[in-house]
Amino acid sequence: MAARKRISSTATEEDLPQVSVSDDGISRYLHLGTPWVQGSMKLKEPFEIDLEYVQRMMAWLLFAEPDSIAERTAVQLGLGAAALTKFHYKKLKMHTTAIEINPLVVNICRSWFKLPPDNDMLEVVLGDASLEILKPRWQGAVDALQVDLYDHNAAAPVLDSAEFYADCRNMLTPEGVMTVNLFGRASSYQRSLDKISAAFGASNVWAFKPTREGNTIVLAQRVATPLSREELQSRAEAVQARWGLPATKWLKVFKQVEPGAGS
Repeated sequence: MAARKRISSTATEEDLPQVSVSDDGISRYLHLGTPWVQGSMKLKEPFEIDLEYVQRMMAWLLFAEPDSIAERTAVQLGLGAAALTKFHYKKLKMHTTAIEINPLVVNICRSWFKLPPDNDMLEVVLGDASLEILKPRWQGAVDALQVDLYDHNAAAPVLDSAEFYADCRNMLTPEGVMTVNLFGRASSYQRSLDKISAAFGASNVWAFKPTREGNTIVLAQRVATPLSREELQSRAEAVQARWGLPATKWLKVFKQVEPGAGS
């Protein structure tokens, strides 16, 4: 693998981290003032999802009828390198909105990560996610919500209170699903999981095993969907066939959280 070369670096606002981009000839990487990778894009497949943990944030597809996907609405809290935003918009043909507080990230995604301009089906909202999600337009309106709001050191979620997760739940339709990126090897993981379970009900919460890097994706449904393992397997095969995501592998490392676990 070729050594990464820095493409650009931008930093102007005092309270926001520096934004930079590196490239190893295969993928392009987003950094927020540290060497930590905050997102990536395959140079030859810019609208596919590169990172394993980001792919797993698409597990909400297991709980939706495949033929209904294009009629649904997706929201991302945190733009990152726009992988999820682009995939929902370009691949799933969904009405897609990303909420991002850092204008430098938005500019970098438009310049270096092939994020299309806003249109009738795609919107980037510049603002504080904790405030934006309280607006009436989002209440009960979102089918797929992805939350990836780590600080620039990738040390802890910026928003991680029980109240925040309750606000996320309020955004969802009855069939809506939230997926959250957490660090499963961090001491904060169980606390975060408990807060999500408190907001959604433990019987509505699922979790992956950590990736090799430690990222653990937690999935929470507004209303639990009772699916057998056979039904999940059928859904996974459909997701994999339609959209090229490794969904059948997900079932080996994905299970419902046991009520009371860790409490």
